[in-house]
Amino acid sequence: MPSRNKIRTPRVTDDCGPSGDDTSAARSLTALRIAITAFFAVDGFTFAGWVVRIPAIKKQVGASSGALGLALLGVSAGAVATMVLTGHLCRRFGSHKVTVWCAILLGLSVALPPLTHSALALGLVLLVFGAAYGGLNVAMNSAAVDLVAALRRPVMPGFHAAFSFGGLAGAGLGALLAPHLSPTRHLLLLTPIALLATTGAGRILLTHPAPVHPAPVRPAPTEQSPPRPAPARGGVNRLVVVFGLIALCTAYGEGALADWSALHLTQDLHSGPGLAAASYAPFALAMAVGRLTGTALLERLGRTRTVVLGGATAAAGMLVGALAPWVWLVFAGFAVTGLGLANVFPVAIARAGALAGPGGVAAASTLGYGGMLLGPPSIGFLAEVTGLPIALTTVALLAATASAIALAVRDAGHH
Repeated sequence: MPSRNKIRTPRVTDDCGPSGDDTSAARSLTALRIAITAFFAVDGFTFAGWVVRIPAIKKQVGASSGALGLALLGVSAGAVATMVLTGHLCRRFGSHKVTVWCAILLGLSVALPPLTHSALALGLVLLVFGAAYGGLNVAMNSAAVDLVAALRRPVMPGFHAAFSFGGLAGAGLGALLAPHLSPTRHLLLLTPIALLATTGAGRILLTHPAPVHPAPVRPAPTEQSPPRPAPARGGVNRLVVVFGLIALCTAYGEGALADWSALHLTQDLHSGPGLAAASYAPFALAMAVGRLTGTALLERLGRTRTVVLGGATAAAGMLVGALAPWVWLVFAGFAVTGLGLANVFPVAIARAGALAGPGGVAAASTLGYGGMLLGPPSIGFLAEVTGLPIALTTVALLAATASAIALAVRDAGHH
């Protein structure tokens, strides 16, 4: 995109501080940060509102765990099918416009699942919901990557913290409304909330162009320090895939807890609907807190240590959450899992975007959110054979795998 259509990164002058243009640019960056944060929050709020009503909708459509897993595959298929396309749309129309379009579609489509009365119909409407969800995640992450580069600070976890706080709000509202409102009335209520927030934040995105940032200044080559060539395109593509795999391993756990935690408490621990609906809340709260501190953690520990320690922590927490016999201990395990996974996904997506722009975000997101969206149906199929508690331990296995991958590629991508 031509630089005249973008906000230039603020620059401090040598003698009298920021110029007027730089002050205006700084204000624009702040406005963009607020708006993008709002879209992450809307995304988490809407998605959590849907997932906490899955047990009720499962009962409504009369689906077995396997049939529900197939229906949930509609979300996966819709999302994965649109993610790569969204990368192309972002390059053509800009990530800001695409973010607004997808958020509108998400707000409208969340009301569709409770209107169905068969697993097949549920799967079909979830294709639309999944397409909106996948497109929004690629577009808003692309917008966030541009802003992170302009700000020159690792603030990506902050945006994902907004997603987690949105998820916490959606789960909390679901816990309050589940005993009193049908899924239809509950999810219809989410539509005007999502559209109202999209209207406010969308105005900012549509009136503020994406920021442009200068290329990093490299020291002049000398005999002692010859220039280091940038990695070849094939190397960049391989690194994007690696970061996508890290995202997949951790997002698998987020999707599994979102879709199956309530059912785990209802089916295996025999808890009531209100407590079951709140099961996603400790995970979302811990993840939000972890992401709020993510920037400071990254600046202190670096990317590799943050990812390795996070994956290991999540693996330990999920073993407890899946196998503990008491609700309070399951909640504690879910919280530790959320704390461990908090910053792994944002780091992976930010690295892919820094390497390859919107295309890198789209590719890594396709893998990452593919894990989030393919995880729930996989859990469903495994639960048919092994039972849900054992099926949920695969979350721990993949979190540990993410740690191992991050350790193996710790020196990659630096040039």
